[in-house]
Amino acid sequence: MIQPLPGMPVMDTAYIPWIRIGDSTCQKIIFKFTLQYMQNLKFGDWWLCNTVPELEPVTFSLAPKLLPIGPLMSSEHIEGSVGQFWQVDHSCLNWLDQQPHCSVLYVAFGSFTVFEPTQFQESALGLELTNRPFLWVVRPDIVDWSRTAYTNEIQGTRGKIVGWAPQTKVLNHPSIACFISHCGWNSTIEGVSNGVPFLCWPYFADQFLDRIYICDVWKVGLGFELDENGIVLREEVKRKVDQLHGDESIRARSLELKKMLMNNISDNGQSSKNFNNFIQWLKA
Repeated sequence: MIQPLPGMPVMDTAYIPWIRIGDSTCQKIIFKFTLQYMQNLKFGDWWLCNTVPELEPVTFSLAPKLLPIGPLMSSEHIEGSVGQFWQVDHSCLNWLDQQPHCSVLYVAFGSFTVFEPTQFQESALGLELTNRPFLWVVRPDIVDWSRTAYTNEIQGTRGKIVGWAPQTKVLNHPSIACFISHCGWNSTIEGVSNGVPFLCWPYFADQFLDRIYICDVWKVGLGFELDENGIVLREEVKRKVDQLHGDESIRARSLELKKMLMNNISDNGQSSKNFNNFIQWLKA
């Protein structure tokens, strides 16, 4: 365990981003790439970031060239689909309209996460065990075998499964209760911008460090525990869903975090000021 500087979270070195990618050869490539772009920071005048100063204050004290202008993916400001890898299924929005307020589990693991068949099955059965409505984004390539048997079986009357969702609109929907996420940074920013509590299921790279901020620093989510085989069992899915739903303090902190992020992109917010100052600097 290390703490790079006072004010930064304690981090497990097993979850440093380049260690969580592929084999040793791939890890060395990613480490060299990381080292190179960190050294290259000195060649830029400014580096625009999709974040806000209050989320990572020590980071900005260390790197004054980083200019936070986020949240960039706020559903209140972007109407269309931006940077989507898959065809968006908008039918889930109509389905969400029919669900009770703050009741739906939104489950999405980004563009790259892949599950082994056993883990995919446990995930599906875990969602079923919760006895709650859920919206699950299941990409065609999320598992290396046919997903049809389980996805068809568990949808029933409670579940809705889509290949890709309009995530910013989904997270802004009043029926969403929590976000079961891989903790990619874009998803993290979108979730906290909408005041949605997290259940964290990181897959690779920086996602494990993002989980530390979500669970230990901002305290707006919980993490899943793995069994001895590295599997999140169905019972663990249900247990953490129940625990999150029963913790009003997590939801309260989530709403406070949303308020803080939204203040940053208001007319007098720091992110708005940073962006406007950047535009003026370009013109000059």
